[in-house]
Amino acid sequence: MILADKIILLRKQQGWSQEQLAEQLAVSRQSVSKWESGTSIPDLDKILKMSSIFGVPTDYLLKDEIEQLPRTATRETATSYDFDDSVPVTVEDANTYMNLCEKLAKFFGLGVALCIISPVPLILLGGLSERPSFPLTENAAGGIGVAILLLIVAVGVAILIICGMQTGKWEFLEKKTISLEYGIKGIVEKKKSAFEKQFIASVAAGVVLCILGAVPLLVGSAFTASDIEMIYYVDMLLIMVACGVFLFVRAGVINSCYKKLLQEDEYSASEKLTNRRLEPVGTIYWCSVVAVYLLWSFTTMEWHRTWIIWPVAGVFYAVVEAVVKSIVIKK
Repeated sequence: MILADKIILLRKQQGWSQEQLAEQLAVSRQSVSKWESGTSIPDLDKILKMSSIFGVPTDYLLKDEIEQLPRTATRETATSYDFDDSVPVTVEDANTYMNLCEKLAKFFGLGVALCIISPVPLILLGGLSERPSFPLTENAAGGIGVAILLLIVAVGVAILIICGMQTGKWEFLEKKTISLEYGIKGIVEKKKSAFEKQFIASVAAGVVLCILGAVPLLVGSAFTASDIEMIYYVDMLLIMVACGVFLFVRAGVINSCYKKLLQEDEYSASEKLTNRRLEPVGTIYWCSVVAVYLLWSFTTMEWHRTWIIWPVAGVFYAVVEAVVKSIVIKK
């Protein structure tokens, strides 16, 4: 097997496009295309770098008579990504980052949960204002409700911003290839394994809360509950969904910190390259969703209905991401 065929084989094993491989080697896509077509041969320094990237010996790349990948070059070593431009992570760095994530995880969850429950006072005051015995007029109740909503959102956003500022210095873990000092991988894997049961339990509990939250609303609709009772049920739904999301976010932040250090799943080296291209798409998409949500909510004042845009947008984003990947990434 000649060098050209080996480059194609190793690149496809990693699920990379020619452009992705070219970025890691600091060359053009056309250069990789020429190597794979056999019209040109990479320089020695590029061969050495490919040996490091793919986790294979240089002999395997240079000697045509070596057809099979050496047994030592397993999938694990092939994805170690010991690049020349990788960012080194020490034991102290890894422990500091993991401790920070474990500390801030509940605050990330709280910030998101506050944004979800922010319409609760507005919905409640709006419903109560229709009762003759309630001391506030409909306009007064609406004004107070909106003020409380904005206050709760402001607190939630402030919490998220403060947490984001504290984790800002670690953003490179999501975007750049890292190299762990000896022994760190075992430490992180042990922590991740110990947290796995708690992660599964948190996700399961969150799903149950989100499902159960809709039960009172459905039962009330089935038995034609009064308007004020339906308002209580809607508020109960939002509160239970907020509790479920809190569990999702808290567990997700901690689990993600382990995956970032281990460069697994969406934080693998190849995914980081893909996400770098998709970043503008995500920014435009979610900014548009926020704009539509606020415009719809403030125009109709039907906050008890407009919350549905978030789960729908989350599901639809997965579709958008898959479509964009199929267009942008050339396999």
